[in-house]
Amino acid sequence: MTTGHRLINPEELLPPKGFSHVAVPLPGRLVFVAGQTAHAPDGSIADTSMAGQATAALANLAVALAAAGAHTDQLVSLQIFVTDVAAYRDALGPIGEAWREHLGTHYPAVSLFGVTELFDPDASIEIVATAVIPGPT
Repeated sequence: MTTGHRLINPEELLPPKGFSHVAVPLPGRLVFVAGQTAHAPDGSIADTSMAGQATAALANLAVALAAAGAHTDQLVSLQIFVTDVAAYRDALGPIGEAWREHLGTHYPAVSLFGVTELFDPDASIEIVATAVIPGPT
């Protein structure tokens, strides 16, 4: 599959694990995905754990990308907002499994932000994404 971007990881920087340092879009269409949380279509959040909410948010992200005609390999950037950075760190194993289940082994440019709250007080994670669907060069 053509991804619509090129990932760069300079040797002069810390070797990335679970992310890439730079994503350069190639000609194509940009897809901007609004913050995805663990919400089900009825507005509920079934799992209050960080790992459970991350799993649901990643699944929702994959659905949103597919609705736009994009594939998870076409992600160029993710911004992850969490209300508890320590809980995110503690759940890295299950979150990594959920990542691979929903996004595969593609690791775009990723940033994690600790925030005091999200719009829904029951949400502990929100993921904002950008993808590039390749186009003519």
